[in-house]
Amino acid sequence: MIDISLQQDQFEVVPTLVQPTLVEVLKSRVKADMKLAALPQVHTLPIDQMLHARLASFNPESDDAEAENAFYVADLGEVYRQHLRWKALLPRIEPFFAMKCNPDPMVMRLLASLGAGFDCASKNEIQSVLEMGVDPSRIIYANPCKQNSFVKYAQTNDVRMMTFDNAEELHKIKRFHPDAQLVLRILTDDSKSLCKLGLKFGAPLDTTGHLLATAQNLGLSVIGISFHVGSGCFDANAFGEAVIRARRVFDQAKEYGYEFNFLDVGGGFPSAHVTEGITFEKVATILGSTVDALFGPEVRVIAEPGRYYVGSAYTLATQVIARRTIAREASDVESENPSHMYYINDGMYGSFNCIMFDHQICQPKVLLKDNGFTYKQAVNEPHGYASVWGPTCDSIDCISPKSSLPLMETGDWLYFENMGAYTITAASQFNGFRKSEILYTTTEPEVSFHF
Repeated sequence: MIDISLQQDQFEVVPTLVQPTLVEVLKSRVKADMKLAALPQVHTLPIDQMLHARLASFNPESDDAEAENAFYVADLGEVYRQHLRWKALLPRIEPFFAMKCNPDPMVMRLLASLGAGFDCASKNEIQSVLEMGVDPSRIIYANPCKQNSFVKYAQTNDVRMMTFDNAEELHKIKRFHPDAQLVLRILTDDSKSLCKLGLKFGAPLDTTGHLLATAQNLGLSVIGISFHVGSGCFDANAFGEAVIRARRVFDQAKEYGYEFNFLDVGGGFPSAHVTEGITFEKVATILGSTVDALFGPEVRVIAEPGRYYVGSAYTLATQVIARRTIAREASDVESENPSHMYYINDGMYGSFNCIMFDHQICQPKVLLKDNGFTYKQAVNEPHGYASVWGPTCDSIDCISPKSSLPLMETGDWLYFENMGAYTITAASQFNGFRKSEILYTTTEPEVSFHF
């Protein structure tokens, strides 16, 4: 096997030996080879077989302290199906993946190859997309309040579409990226969403006239409107109402000499596992028809789906690393209070940060018990109430305060479904615990042609 790291070190001293142009060529080749070599394998097994194979590979006698860490199985086939579903139900609206939701390079590579765009919020996000060879026109810098140097980076790399919601930002863009194609982000009613982004971003409609006048006086190009109904929206009508607001500002813009031709309907779309209440089908019916009714074909329409693509694509497997029995009085035997505390090897500071940041409820299910594989199977044993905790020394690290589980032993495994959104992206290594590894598979054969 070739030692790439050694090659890199050797290339660092080459400038004294050969022409600089050749050095850069050699360095770029090594970097390209490293990127190709770093791509993980994509299997073609079902989720249950991936989980079973991984668990079967563990050797309880091994001296490897990291051998039985928690791990994900990511089904890229689910991401692919979600893309086809989007194109079928919202054919006019171009998806720009909100990579803050899950910047997994494998997901991004798949979506890039499928022709999706990307919603970026920082220089690093923009850079990671450009390094995949994505054209800058497929990026929207959708952060209304940007760092000066990040705006300059966007200008240098020809990323032109970017949002704003205040006059100060317009003066900044005039200075650092005067040729930008600006999108005015307006405030919408996000009261029926899990994460109310209107607390931080969005221009109220009584301020849009002033902002358009300011942009006109600065000689800036404003091409359209964006909005966001909030992350995790649970009212499909919110999308239709927001589109109506956008139409008002489209009409208002004509008074300031602008003829808008761009609409960004933001995110908030439910994932595939949501089958009751607000579903993607319900959102698509309202959003698609309202857009078609209010905007002609000359208007380009995009959206910023995040959890929609990845929420249901990831399954997390965790090991029970410890159990604590809670002493009870004899009269409390029939109580629904937890009788056991289970500690697992991923937690709130890792994958389960979604509980705090995204208001998710994570329900544990039994994956391996007494060496029996129980994925998607009922465990025919007495169940009791237990709490489930992460591995760190912080008492906030509680994953589930009350779950119905059979009696688990140290070394048994639990799994959690629908763990693809706002999990990996904010995971840390607090207390020295590693981030959970990701294993990739696809349940759609066509995906293999994209890698």
